[in-house]
Amino acid sequence: MSEIIQIGPLRLIFAYAFVLLLLILVRGQGIAKEKEIIISTLRMTVQLILMGYVLIYIFERSLVYITLAVFLLMLFFAIRNIFARIKASINKKLGRIIIASMVTGTMVTTFYFLLLVINLDPWYEPRYFVPIAGMVIGNSMTGIALGAERLIGEMKARKVLVEGALMLGATPKEATAAITGDVFTAAIMPTINSMVGMGIIFIPGMMTGQILAGASPLVAIEYQIAIMLAILGSVSITLFMLTRLGYQTFFNKWSQLEE
Repeated sequence: MSEIIQIGPLRLIFAYAFVLLLLILVRGQGIAKEKEIIISTLRMTVQLILMGYVLIYIFERSLVYITLAVFLLMLFFAIRNIFARIKASINKKLGRIIIASMVTGTMVTTFYFLLLVINLDPWYEPRYFVPIAGMVIGNSMTGIALGAERLIGEMKARKVLVEGALMLGATPKEATAAITGDVFTAAIMPTINSMVGMGIIFIPGMMTGQILAGASPLVAIEYQIAIMLAILGSVSITLFMLTRLGYQTFFNKWSQLEE
């Protein structure tokens, strides 16, 4: 097994040349985004360095309550990020649906994957639990943020059509069936598209990391296929719950559209 090539702090600095290149390009095109680029780069650097030390601490102890605390913390920040990403106004009922969908989808998928697919023993081993949970939560966060914003936008844009269907005797579920179908499709497509190009157009991150660490490409492929299917499952569950329960939050108890 070959040794991992150490990058080191000095050579890592050379990688920041790409940030400098981006700053030159945006400035040359008159795009005033230099501040955002610098802040995002600094945040990424600081956050990842801190995460590295935190993971060392967690991996060395391998305690169930620490692993679960990290999992819940990741979920908390993911949900916060979802609400921050959605620019449209969210009513309280839809907010609760988003939280419930995110928690249910990610928890069911993560524990199913760890217990049945990997058969992890102990199940809370942080070296596996934390990165896998992170990938599941991160992708689900992106999917449900896209889905929730699309749902709100479509309900407003097609308000007249929905009201017309209701006046003709349709139930809220029937009146919004086209909307929820379009929302689910639009939000799941980024995950499906990434699966289509995987292995031909690009080598995914998890597989790349394992190969660089010295693992056999075939072992890395097995893990990558499994984790992508887990991500697909989690995004599917969260979006299904969002669309099946979320549309109801736009109606009152008399099945009328609320303003």
